[in-house]
Amino acid sequence: MSDGQSMLARGAALLHAFDEGEDEVGLGALAARTGLPKSTVHRLLAELTEAGLVERGEGGYRLGLGLFELGQRVPYRRLCEAALPYLEEMYEATHENVHLAVAEGTDALFLEKLSGHRSMRISSHAGGRLPAYCTATGKALLAYGAGRGLSAVISKGLQRHTPRTIVLPGLLQQDLVRTRARGFAVNWEEAEAGVSAVAAPVYGPRTGTRALPVAAISVTGATRGLRLDRIAPVVCAAARALSYELARRP
Repeated sequence: MSDGQSMLARGAALLHAFDEGEDEVGLGALAARTGLPKSTVHRLLAELTEAGLVERGEGGYRLGLGLFELGQRVPYRRLCEAALPYLEEMYEATHENVHLAVAEGTDALFLEKLSGHRSMRISSHAGGRLPAYCTATGKALLAYGAGRGLSAVISKGLQRHTPRTIVLPGLLQQDLVRTRARGFAVNWEEAEAGVSAVAAPVYGPRTGTRALPVAAISVTGATRGLRLDRIAPVVCAAARALSYELARRP
């Protein structure tokens, strides 16, 4: 690895060392999290601050607005803008948490989340990720061949998050078969106790002989109040409408 690549990798590791919800982080904490010498962290922070990617406050450092600006240029923002009206309709119909997610490696990465005063508080957030095999959005994507695929997920290992997490490859495969048969995926408290979800795949423009899912949308709420006969039609209708709109876009 060249010096330039090494410094780039170190800078990326430093940016990833900032945790969600932290206002500011001290130099010592960042050095401990990255395993880098304090002198190296100090030098990198100075360069990142000059570039606007990090800001220095009274109690330490925080991610800068330059990163927010860059994030708005990511092509996925167009997907978010197209999906937002449909996510809003799903929320108005259910008053539950609504997600837009894409496949990222073996995970489901949440691009958007809508919720309100009546929605159950859950741990997910825009920019967060969870293993695909234990989320409804992730299973909707896995069932139709998005991301790195089922074999990669199984090879990485199916870790238990709750008593209901599917950790046997054969059972996961059966669940994905059921997902394809009914057209939507279900997560029954597999990622978070007391929380369940329904998700459906969203397709992009057709390439070749078939269209592949580019995302999945879901409704998530308390298990005791999540009725499949009411929620699934809402999710599937929104997914079809969004897929139709994406197919028409240049």
